[in-house]
Amino acid sequence: MIRLFTYVYMLFLYAPIAIITLFSFHASASLSFPFEGFSTRWFDELFGSLDFMTALKNSAIVALASTVITTLLGTFSALALMRMKGRAKAAFAFLNFAPIALPGLFLGIALVIFFSLIGVSRSLLTVVIGHTLFTFPFFVESVRSRLEYFDLSFEEAARDLGASPFQAFRLVTLPIIGPTITGAAILAIALSLDEFLITVFVTGSDTTLPLMILSMMRRAVSPTINAASVFMLAVTIAIIAIAGLVMTLRRRRIELERAEPAE
Repeated sequence: MIRLFTYVYMLFLYAPIAIITLFSFHASASLSFPFEGFSTRWFDELFGSLDFMTALKNSAIVALASTVITTLLGTFSALALMRMKGRAKAAFAFLNFAPIALPGLFLGIALVIFFSLIGVSRSLLTVVIGHTLFTFPFFVESVRSRLEYFDLSFEEAARDLGASPFQAFRLVTLPIIGPTITGAAILAIALSLDEFLITVFVTGSDTTLPLMILSMMRRAVSPTINAASVFMLAVTIAIIAIAGLVMTLRRRRIELERAEPAE
């Protein structure tokens, strides 16, 4: 019974994705069966659209900028949280988790009011700030969960051997938590690329891919929308696959380096 429920759940979860992918290659503009053959015409139309290329560029800029900021600030925040004790640690952990629990609508409205009060016009910069605030808690929680098992004696041993605090971090701590940081950064990129609700409030005249897809759906439900959705799905899968490959190669290199002295 449990196995049957699992199969039904997986079918319910992935069937819409499979249907969208199928009809993105439909030779006809019809979004219903029977299927009339395969064609890439909708992808050709999509990539030939200036609006799509502009939205793609904006999404890439926002995702990369917010991820870089989140990675830098989030790594050191997670390290600081690891070293905190008692009530200070509990308070910081609560304040970091609170934005995850808050609805995106609330955060979007709060950002609009904040930017209005300080006189900042909405643009890609405000979108980067909004996405950074959105992805930051997820990044910190991901890295913090790994640091809970980190042995501070490694850093202390490096300091005893003459390493500076930065050298101890670069040569000891960073190689250990590097794969976790990479995984958290990938999560931040994926969250930024898909973020819609906050972007609606903080964007100006510039648009991103999710906003462009919404605009296309307001006019008509076209197979081009399926092509755009499949493209975003493919980009997300590619990012995860590349990151997994890099982390696997890194793990193998570390294992080989550890095995060499034994030989």
